[in-house]
Amino acid sequence: MNEPSTVAGAQRAAIAAGLPRQEAQYLLQALLGVSRAWLISHDTDVLGGETRRRFDHWLAQRLDQVPLAYLTGEKEFFGLTLRVTPATLIPRPDTEVLVVWALECLGPALGSGAGAATAAAAGVDPSAPRVVDLGTGSGAIALAIKSRRPDADVRMVDASPDALSVARDNATRLALGVEGHLGSWFEPLAGQAPFDLIVSNPPYVAGDDHHLAALRHEPRMALTPEGDGLDDLRHLVRHAPDRLRPGGWLLLEHGWDQADAVMALLRERGFVDVANRRDLGDQPRASGGRWPG
Repeated sequence: MNEPSTVAGAQRAAIAAGLPRQEAQYLLQALLGVSRAWLISHDTDVLGGETRRRFDHWLAQRLDQVPLAYLTGEKEFFGLTLRVTPATLIPRPDTEVLVVWALECLGPALGSGAGAATAAAAGVDPSAPRVVDLGTGSGAIALAIKSRRPDADVRMVDASPDALSVARDNATRLALGVEGHLGSWFEPLAGQAPFDLIVSNPPYVAGDDHHLAALRHEPRMALTPEGDGLDDLRHLVRHAPDRLRPGGWLLLEHGWDQADAVMALLRERGFVDVANRRDLGDQPRASGGRWPG
């Protein structure tokens, strides 16, 4: 790039290369650890050679559609700043609807009855509602719930060692006591007390969906189970009752066009109070139901 190695020059060069102004500013802020106001008031400051090389590298990656969160290494979700890597999906604001619903389900009555007796036998505080986030990725859902319900016994599960390492690191860094379990879906939970709430944002994009091309930098196994996109959702609905206490809830994120199919699966399996929640774009984004008892 021929622009002078100043803050303003780097920004102009990025815009000329095709990056929106807001993204160019965001990358510079992240690179320098400064605010937007600082950028404006220091636009003639010279960028050191290594700093400019890093910025040019980030710019090239961003022009190749590498998500901003992977470049900066962090993403905000439900008021938490989470570390993210290419081993994890990037948390989306639409997923926050699942967290809000989960918190609504964690009323004072949860954690009582048969579930409490089993939890007490397992050496766990019987008054603490038990929650598990399956396919946790960065830990976004589990940590968001724990941040608002510190009394809850929250667990997170992922089949990817790299993703679970990121989730555990986020839990430690945010000082949120959430235990991580490595394995596929319910497998690492064998022998544990039943849960009051199971939440999951599983892979649900159909294998032939054209949107996958734009998501090529994110882990494909976390995006799609291939086929019609419903296989993991079917698995979760089928096996969740074995891990739920009577009266416990299963809440699932899914595609905007999958609500009817997922709610049908829940009803067919025997869940009651089956409902759906809409995301920020007013699309049906999560469905769930209560296991009777």
